[in-house]
Amino acid sequence: MSKMIGIDLGTTNSCVSVIEGGEPVVIPNSEGGRTTPSVVAFTKDGERLVGQVAKRQAITNPDRTIASIKREMGSNHKIHIDGKEYTPQDISAMILQKLKADAEAYLGTTVTQAVITVPAYFSDSQRQATKDAGRIAGLEVERIINEPTAASLAYGLDKDAAHKILVYDLGGGTFDVSILEIGDGVFEVLATNGDTKLGGDDFDDRIIDYVADIFQRENGIDLRKDKMAGQRLKEAAEKAKIELSGVMSANINLPFITADANGPKHLDVTLTRAKFNELTADLVERTIGPMQTALRDAGLTAQQIDKVILVGGSTRVPAVQEAVKNITGKEPFKGINPDECVAIGAAIQAGVLGGDVKDVLLLDVTPLSLGLETEGHIFTRLIERNTTIPTEKSQVFSTAADGQTTVEIHVLQGERPMAYDNKTLGRFQLTGIPAAPRGVPQIEVKFAIDKNGIVSVSAKDLGTGNTQNITITASTNLSEEEIQARVKEAEQYAEQDKKRKEEVET
Repeated sequence: MSKMIGIDLGTTNSCVSVIEGGEPVVIPNSEGGRTTPSVVAFTKDGERLVGQVAKRQAITNPDRTIASIKREMGSNHKIHIDGKEYTPQDISAMILQKLKADAEAYLGTTVTQAVITVPAYFSDSQRQATKDAGRIAGLEVERIINEPTAASLAYGLDKDAAHKILVYDLGGGTFDVSILEIGDGVFEVLATNGDTKLGGDDFDDRIIDYVADIFQRENGIDLRKDKMAGQRLKEAAEKAKIELSGVMSANINLPFITADANGPKHLDVTLTRAKFNELTADLVERTIGPMQTALRDAGLTAQQIDKVILVGGSTRVPAVQEAVKNITGKEPFKGINPDECVAIGAAIQAGVLGGDVKDVLLLDVTPLSLGLETEGHIFTRLIERNTTIPTEKSQVFSTAADGQTTVEIHVLQGERPMAYDNKTLGRFQLTGIPAAPRGVPQIEVKFAIDKNGIVSVSAKDLGTGNTQNITITASTNLSEEEIQARVKEAEQYAEQDKKRKEEVET
């Protein structure tokens, strides 16, 4: 029987893990690394590169290198290269294909099943897009689980005594905070909150702007307008950020960064940790509100939290650690690897599904309230945020006008009182309602959220028994035909990659 793997599909880096001999093991990639950069590139001669090799050539090939695609999951974003159009699902599938191939090489067997993690605060369309990416890569996605929950599995598998933990997860592109009660094999999420547009990339951007502004003032040239210089600056900014976690100042030195009529120009800027903290203070501040909301939703005070766990590379930033300590009053626990614990947790969940790990029960929640638009553009909630999933809820509504024979069900996700301020998941119509005065027909709307956090809705006219069902597929999601076409294409690509590799090796 083939092994089920656990995958952390990250914004900056991805990681894959598996249960071996009852223990989770991180699978090294073909270059020997324990994490793989989430970068895809296309060379001028049409070869596709994924991971470290793609990241290495980004400076000389910035137009054809794609990074941080996770930030576009569930959106209409398209990438055009050599006359071909790629969706975020396509690019993510290429990263997943590489992880799958590395796992197969390590295990010596075909891998077809995976548990993939997503930010807890991902919406329905972002989760669906992740599932589609897995299918394109040739993986049956057995479960989608939330990253902070996965991290808690990695931390708490051997813990018997019940205790409450706060998981603060700041990755390359997304931020989550989850509060869990764990003990005796039960992992129950009490509340979750976050921001899917906040992460290490934003910290890098602050450094890029600061340095580029200095250079522009001194030389009259904006490096951000030059793709190659911009890519060099981006890599230098990330390196400086990492250095500043250990030292008080970092030097950003890029010789021959550009040139003008007078000859080449060099960039040399020293960035202190104090200046970096000042540039990014508002980003750190943006994580505090979600922490406080999650505590409030869980009905806990900071004093009632037993352990604070930091996940994601961006939690190495000293100002981030300081902010977490100030809110929780606790020194964060340093006993798990922030880059690997999410993949390890995914492997544990895969082990639970495959029967390799016994006596573990995971109770997760839906991050956002779910409901529909009612008269006057009001958002009427049916399922409140932080409800344990899977769950279902129904409510009876009626018509708003006399003689109305059709109702439109407008399904939304969010926390705002007005429908138009929330995210539309889909719309569908229930037709054939017998004409009657307003308020007479009885229409039962039922919402269900499955264990992957994916939504389905049905509406039933209680008078006629007429029913309409939909599984929410946002406009950004791919149809079954599109997925199948992409699966075939991905298989052909894998075959080409294999041939290329064999040619190189012979």
